Amino acid sequence: MSTYLSLHYHVVFSTRNRVASLDAQWRNRLFEYMGGTVRGPGGYPQGVGGWIDHVHLLFGLKATHVLADVVREIKKASTAWVRDEVRLAGFQWQEGYGAFTVGYRERDRIKRYIANQEDHHRAKTYLHEVEALYREAEIEFDPKYLV
Repeated sequence: MSTYLSLHYHVVFSTRNRVASLDAQWRNRLFEYMGGTVRGPGGYPQGVGGWIDHVHLLFGLKATHVLADVVREIKKASTAWVRDEVRLAGFQWQEGYGAFTVGYRERDRIKRYIANQEDHHRAKTYLHEVEALYREAEIEFDPKYLV
């Protein structure tokens, strides 16, 4: 018998020190590039979005992929893209990230959530958002690393 699986992740990370540097003029191009970075090694991008200081990605991976390696490559490649294409020389992402497994029944809800980030952040900051995500997923976290 063959092996079949469905491994999907919702990953969130911010710019270094949550600097509001993801400008609306080029932000969507960055998101497209990040989706391509997931696709490169055979991943399945299903949603990339965010706001001025953070990104959300929803993607599927093969069993042979290592989540930490994929996220590291997304950050590395997208940092180079921002520095080269947008000429934002000092651009950096935060060191860590939040990652949540997503069941196949939840994917459409998460896709909508990612697509509506601009509206969502009219009322809620990134810090409030990520704290709520961690609490909902019952992830223990140290608030000092969110500041």
